[in-house]
Amino acid sequence: MTLRIAGVAAAAAVLLSSGAALADGELHIYNWGNYTNPKLIEKFEQTYNVKVTLDSYDSNEDMVAKVRAGGTGYDIVVPSDYMVDIMLKEGLLAETKPNEMENFKNVDPRWIDVYWDPGRNYSVPWQWGTTAFTVNTAVYDGDINTLAILFDPPEVLRGRINMLTDMNEVINAGLRYLGLPRCNGNPDDLRKLNDLLQNAKQYWRTFDYATIEKLTSGDVDVSQQWNGASMRVREQIPTMKYAYPKEGYPAWMDNVVVLANAPNLENAKLFQNFIMDPENAAMISDFAKYANGIMGSEKFLDPGFAEAPEIKIPEGAPDPEFVPPCPQEVTQMYDKIWTNLLK
Repeated sequence: MTLRIAGVAAAAAVLLSSGAALADGELHIYNWGNYTNPKLIEKFEQTYNVKVTLDSYDSNEDMVAKVRAGGTGYDIVVPSDYMVDIMLKEGLLAETKPNEMENFKNVDPRWIDVYWDPGRNYSVPWQWGTTAFTVNTAVYDGDINTLAILFDPPEVLRGRINMLTDMNEVINAGLRYLGLPRCNGNPDDLRKLNDLLQNAKQYWRTFDYATIEKLTSGDVDVSQQWNGASMRVREQIPTMKYAYPKEGYPAWMDNVVVLANAPNLENAKLFQNFIMDPENAAMISDFAKYANGIMGSEKFLDPGFAEAPEIKIPEGAPDPEFVPPCPQEVTQMYDKIWTNLLK
């Protein structure tokens, strides 16, 4: 699905690290689906007289496969942390030097020297969060803070579970449930993982990225899900609850990067600087319900946002875990397990 919103206002002068700049023309963004505030796009268009085209994808792997194939015409993509690392090593990204832009001063220091882009020479924070799952507690009111909900569910939830169409999220959840390390290429461990997933598949109704719709429609009562999407579900159905499994769960950060062959490079740089403005970062979080990594944005958000159960990790829950990209030989083995699972 493509969202096209044409800007109609006159271009505005802005001051960047490289000096005053006026913009016009186009910008082509490729982002996760249902993840971009239309009001943010409209504001950018009106500020810079730039026509924005927004296309969507539902996994890092789908996005990077399209980029590798070439000829996309996209300027900006929004990969997760591990995928930024991969794309950098493959030379797919432009070095836009966000760390020299005017609004870089607003980036929370803990999100500057990150493993995927130390010092932020290529990427700008978009949003960050965690991945676990959401349960309708009106259907099941037992303990949900365990990955057994997904892999050995109670009878009432069997056949009522949606899993993400994301190889890494599903496989890493299985490894955590088995108490095995991530990026694990041990053949015996991989057999255990494959057996676990194949057995659990009988309990799963669907694999679908549209987790909000799956839950709010009543099609399922459990969905593997990101914390912000879970908040959006709870706002519609108060009995929905986000889990913090005792076996562990991942953290991630999505980042705005510019492709090495971006046809509208300067407009892409403007967009990177634009979203580091606290008010604009708040627009991103207000729509998708994730933290954004930009200091001062909280002033423009609902006061209860930071205390929401999907945002504030409860006492006693394990800390979330960032998972860097696995070696290629391990990823290839995961691909085989994943392909077999989807048959």
